Amino acid sequence: MAEEKKRRPYQGKPGKGGNNQNRGKFVPRGTRGPRRDNRTQQNVEVNVGDKLLITIKRLGINGEGIGYYKRKITFIPGALPDEVVDVVVTNVTEKFIEARIRKIKQRSPQRVEPVDNQEVGGFELEHLAYDGQLEFKRDVIRQALEKYKPEGYEQFDLRPTIGMDEPDGYRNKAQFPVREVNGQLAVGMYKRNSHDLVDLPKVSTQHPATLKVVRKVRDILADMEMPIYNERKNSGIVKTLIARVSETTGDVQLTIVTNGKYLPSADELIARINQELPEVVSVHQNINSDKTSLVWGEDTKLLWGSEYITETINGKTFKLSPRAFLQLNPRQTQRLYNEAISALDLTQADKLIDAYSGVGTIGITLADHAGEVRGMDTVPEAIDDANENALDNGVKNAAYYTGAAEDLIPRWANEGWVADALVVDPPRTGLDEELRLTILDTQPDKFVYVSCNASTLARDLVDLTRVYNVEYIQSIDMFPQTARWEGIVKFTKKTK
Repeated sequence: MAEEKKRRPYQGKPGKGGNNQNRGKFVPRGTRGPRRDNRTQQNVEVNVGDKLLITIKRLGINGEGIGYYKRKITFIPGALPDEVVDVVVTNVTEKFIEARIRKIKQRSPQRVEPVDNQEVGGFELEHLAYDGQLEFKRDVIRQALEKYKPEGYEQFDLRPTIGMDEPDGYRNKAQFPVREVNGQLAVGMYKRNSHDLVDLPKVSTQHPATLKVVRKVRDILADMEMPIYNERKNSGIVKTLIARVSETTGDVQLTIVTNGKYLPSADELIARINQELPEVVSVHQNINSDKTSLVWGEDTKLLWGSEYITETINGKTFKLSPRAFLQLNPRQTQRLYNEAISALDLTQADKLIDAYSGVGTIGITLADHAGEVRGMDTVPEAIDDANENALDNGVKNAAYYTGAAEDLIPRWANEGWVADALVVDPPRTGLDEELRLTILDTQPDKFVYVSCNASTLARDLVDLTRVYNVEYIQSIDMFPQTARWEGIVKFTKKTK
C-alpha cells in the first residue's frame, strides 16, 4: 500500500503515488542519462523525430503499449493491444525505443473515450474498457512472475481481478498543488515528467466532495489574494491543498501545506471556509519550507475543528489524523480485508502478527477471528493511533508495538510467544530481506501477503516459495483507470 526503500512513513504507504515496477519496461524520459548513438546493439537505425508504423502486441506493467520496430522493443503510452499506430520517436536507447501516437490506423474494440486529461498521471488506462483493465491487472502479476520465476510459478492460480461496480469517484483524498498559471490560480496535477501544473475542474476518480473543497478553497485564496508558492523563486506561502473525506460520515478534513509557519489572515480564511464549505470539519496546517518534491513537512498543527475524521471499515471505526495512512479506496478496502479474512482462515486459538501495521486497520479488522493479535510498525505515531483505534473499537485482544518485524518476531518467539498466523502489508519496496529470512526461519502455519507492487512481490516469492506453496493470488482493483496493482497471496506450508 511505496517508493523509496524505507519503512512506510506515517503520511501513508509510500507511493501507494510512484512506480517501481519499471525495470526493463517504460521509464519516463530524462531518467536514463544521455541518449546514446542512434545505431543500436541490434543494428536498428532510428532517430528522434522519425515516424514509424507499429503493431501493438501487449501492454507493459505501467499500462504502455508495447510493439516492435525491426525486433526492437518500442514503448508507446496510450496504445492498446492489436492496434496499428502511426507514431513519432521521442527517445532512443541501445535497448528500446519510446514513441508517441500521431494517429491510430487500426483501433482496438476495447478502446473507449477517456473523460479525464491524460496529460497528467492517474488515468493511464482510462482509454481501455473496464473489463480490459481488470484482465490487464491479472496480466501484470503474470508478467512479474515470468520475470522472477519463483518456484512453481507456472502453476500459480491467478484469480480474475475483483473490480468495482462503479469504477469512479473512489479516491477519498485529493492532494493538489496550488500555483499561479498565466495570471490565474490553478489547482490540479502536473503533466507527466514535468512541473507544468494543469488546472483540473473535473477528476472522475476523485470523490466529489474532495474536488469541491480544494477548488472552492482555491477560489477563496484567490479572492483573499493569499500569497501562493512560487517554485522557481521558492517564495510565497500556500503550496498544496489536501482534502480527505470520510466515506462513512461525509466529513472532510482539510490540510493546507505552507512554505513556513506564517499563514496570513488565517482567521478570515477559516471563517470563509466555515461559511462556504460546511462539510469541512477540521482545518490543519502542515509546514514544509524545504524545496523538495515531498508534499508533507514534519510539523502539522490544528488550526480549527476536530483533530480527526473517522472511517468505518467492516464494522470497525478508525480515527484518521491528516497524515495517518488509509487506503484511498474505502469501498474496495472492505473487499480487500474480507479477502484477507477468508485467506487466513483464522480460529480463536490462533496468535496473529500484523506486520507493517500502520494504524492497525488490518489487524483490528481480523481481531474478531483470532485469539490474539500483535502488530508492529516503525513509526511511533502510527502505533499510538493503532492502540487507540483498538481501544475505541472495544478490541481487547490486539496490541501494537513500535519496532521492525524482523526484530520483534524472533524476540517474541524467544520469550515463548510464537505466532500461528502472519499477515504482511509492506510498502511498494516489498519485504525487507531480513524479514523474508525471519519468515523462513519462524514459518507460521497461516500466511497472507497483501501487496501493492507485483514486481517486488514476485521477487519476494523467490525466497518464500522455498518454504511455502502459493495457494492463489487474488488481484483486487483498488485504483481503476490506473496501472497500479494490488493483490493478496494465500500461502500454505510445504510438507516435508
